[in-house]
Amino acid sequence: MRKTFEKYGLFVRYSEKKVRLENGQELTHRSEEPTALWWELKEAVKGKNVRIVVYEDEGDDQ
Repeated sequence: MRKTFEKYGLFVRYSEKKVRLENGQELTHRSEEPTALWWELKEAVKGKNVRIVVYEDEGDDQ
C-alpha cells in the first residue's frame, strides 16, 4: 500500500454562536466549514479505492 496524500492541518472549521431571541430564549447556531485541506484530500482520492487514516492532534485547539 502506498501513500497517496499526507498532510497536516485542520480539515473542518467548527464554530458556535449563541443568539438571544426576542422572547428571551437562547439558541446556539452551529456551523462547519470545510478548509482547503479538505478539498485537496477530496481531489487526491477521487475515483480511487483508498483507506483513509486520520490522527487527531492531541495538542491545544487551534
